[in-house]
Amino acid sequence: MSKFIQKMKNIGPGALVAAAFIGPGTVTTCTRAGATSGYTLLWAMLFSTIATIVFQEMSSRLGLVTKKGLAENIREKMPSGPIRTIAILLVIVAIFVGNSAYETGNITGGIMGFTTLVPGVPMQAIVIVISLLAIALLWSGSYKAIEKVLTGIVILMAVVFTITAIASHPDWGAVAKGLVTPKSGGNDLMTVIGLIGTTVVPYNLFLHASSTAERWNGVENLGDARMDTIISIGLGGLVSMGIIVAAAANMYGSGVEIASGADLALAVEPVMGEWAKWFLGIGLLAAGFSSAIAAPLAAAFATTGSLGWKADLKDMKFKGVWLFIIVLGAILAIALGASPTQLILVAQAANAIILPLIAFFLLYCVNSKEMGQYKNGIINNLLGIVIIVICCFICYRNMTSFIQSLQALLTAQ
Repeated sequence: MSKFIQKMKNIGPGALVAAAFIGPGTVTTCTRAGATSGYTLLWAMLFSTIATIVFQEMSSRLGLVTKKGLAENIREKMPSGPIRTIAILLVIVAIFVGNSAYETGNITGGIMGFTTLVPGVPMQAIVIVISLLAIALLWSGSYKAIEKVLTGIVILMAVVFTITAIASHPDWGAVAKGLVTPKSGGNDLMTVIGLIGTTVVPYNLFLHASSTAERWNGVENLGDARMDTIISIGLGGLVSMGIIVAAAANMYGSGVEIASGADLALAVEPVMGEWAKWFLGIGLLAAGFSSAIAAPLAAAFATTGSLGWKADLKDMKFKGVWLFIIVLGAILAIALGASPTQLILVAQAANAIILPLIAFFLLYCVNSKEMGQYKNGIINNLLGIVIIVICCFICYRNMTSFIQSLQALLTAQ
């Protein structure tokens, strides 16, 4: 028992990943999945969780063995010349564009959570508070402090959404069937794509490799790193499934139009009373705030590593990157905040478009000679290729979605 408790104390980098992908987009997508399809798409969330564990284990292993982040590995392992330059530029542009969109959606999601708890507070004030809190935590330059805060938020979200799901009195037989019976049709296909796209997040591959290198000494900690990945991301998947279950139990068949994850609070009010507002408001605020910290942190790791700068949380160049992402996200949240759901949809679509590219780079690096006996085996490579092919399909389907969401967002202003 003492060994297990000691291993649990090693939970950290994986929790950062879970905190990052359980953002407002995840809450909104999972709410829509449960409200429109009931329990039938739980299998897609289970698949997404497993796919995330597969890729994040690769990323964590890469950071542990090389003691470098994914961006540094891409810079060093890609063939020299134009190919390397193009790869570095693609990473920087993809992460900057994707994380700027994500940060805007994260802050906007935090606004929705806060206004659910305390209606009437000016949006600009909430944006400033969320942004300043994120800046204060990251400016400390303390990896341990960031890890503890985000781990605590993940546990908080797990408690909130698990209690919400159980209090909704779901059909547990239907839940079990939904987990093991792949099924989709009509609009369900786009929801499945959304569930995968909002869970397998490209910037998390940079975050995990760098945070693992920061957290542990070397390959002797591989067992701890794997346990951290499985437990943390598994817990994140459980949170997402809890949202689907709660939405299915309270909203499926009601014909209610889902504007955002905040609508779930109204749906569970009959079974949870006044507690519904507090539980869901806290959950949505936590999702927005945790992702608002993780996204700029990942952007800083990716950018500094790609440019050959020092990936140090206390370095001013490193701080400058994440500060730029937070400030830009805050400005866009204020400027475009009239359409919070469209903001989140744009962020999700941007994520899905860049995912196959980053996943390919990861697979390339984790098969390098430098990995030695720790490079990918046949099974890991096959799983990685299958997931990349699925991600390419998601990318293709989301090109249109991205353009339409962006047009809708700009038209609404």
